[in-house]
Amino acid sequence: MPEIIVNDYPLRGKIVKLHVKRRRWTDKSSGGILQRDWHLVSKGTRMTQDFADFLKKLADTKALPLKVIAELFGVKGKTFQRQYKNKLSEYHIWEQKPYAEDWIIYPENLSDSLSLDEVALSDGELYTVLTSKKAKGKKGSILAIIKGTQSDFVIVHILKISRMQRMMVKEITLDMAGSMKLIAKRCFPNASLVIDRFHVQKLAIEALQEIRIKHRWEALEMENNAFEGASEEQIIKTKVFENGDSRKQLLARSRYLLYKSRRKWSESQSKRADILFREYPDLDKAYQLTDGLRDIYNQHITKSVAMTKLAHWFRNVEEADFKSFSTLRKTIMHHYKDILNYFDKRSTNVAAESFNAKIKNFRMQLRGVKDRAFFLFRLSQIFA
Repeated sequence: MPEIIVNDYPLRGKIVKLHVKRRRWTDKSSGGILQRDWHLVSKGTRMTQDFADFLKKLADTKALPLKVIAELFGVKGKTFQRQYKNKLSEYHIWEQKPYAEDWIIYPENLSDSLSLDEVALSDGELYTVLTSKKAKGKKGSILAIIKGTQSDFVIVHILKISRMQRMMVKEITLDMAGSMKLIAKRCFPNASLVIDRFHVQKLAIEALQEIRIKHRWEALEMENNAFEGASEEQIIKTKVFENGDSRKQLLARSRYLLYKSRRKWSESQSKRADILFREYPDLDKAYQLTDGLRDIYNQHITKSVAMTKLAHWFRNVEEADFKSFSTLRKTIMHHYKDILNYFDKRSTNVAAESFNAKIKNFRMQLRGVKDRAFFLFRLSQIFA
């Protein structure tokens, strides 16, 4: 018979092509055809069975594009993509395939501690993601991925998990979105809700940055007014501070240092901060409020002590009289109980944020998601 060419494991970085010649025999007495079936080639491919199984295992466990996996081992990327999707993987018999674009669910991954968050899969389309902390971002992490953030739709599908299993959940970490809170309360009535500390701190930083941005626009306007009618020599002699920053540059370059604690500033950042706070005392006061909230979270204290410290922080906010921080204070008061639950076990939503980052990184490597159902199948293979 004509020879066939089959891909096999590379040797010392060299692509290996097996040229296989087969024979058939005719039994003269009976007229029957005899041939050996070596089971050499994986069905639907031009690869040896062992090599195809090896590539499939990589695709099922690594968050890498199929094209990248294939080309690492000398196989055409587009060819392997087609072969994996249509022949090698279980995608064509995946039981959740018919409705995967709307929801997928894995009740067997339920644990007593969960994270609830949202992530954009493609074109800004949001999905609600429920993950198990027990799996630590590895296989067994995905409990449910449901299209949209509308609480009624999400609740309907999470309720497909048996009530007995859902009653076992003891803790759920989440952000301050009302829809997420409703989902958690309706689906897991026994669970303690914990507002993620980093979402609260992020709001405080945004309140601080709002004040900085306001001053930056004022500095830009001041500079523009100074330039009107000024000579070129006068423009060159624009006032600079002792670290070499102009007023506009000072406010722009202070952005990142305001995100960090004083202890993490470099020498140049400390110098810039001294000038910034000298020129803008309100920024100094706002930074102290942000740092004060961060310190409350960083201390290993009980819930009752945290309650007292937050009360003192509220008083400082009232005395400072910043509109953005007053709004933050009201927001914290509306979620007071769930924010304080953090101090019971110091649980955060880091697991969910880390898992979301893995999804985004995977999506970025793929340069967008064309087939959402297949993308969710691969996520399930790797993380569910």
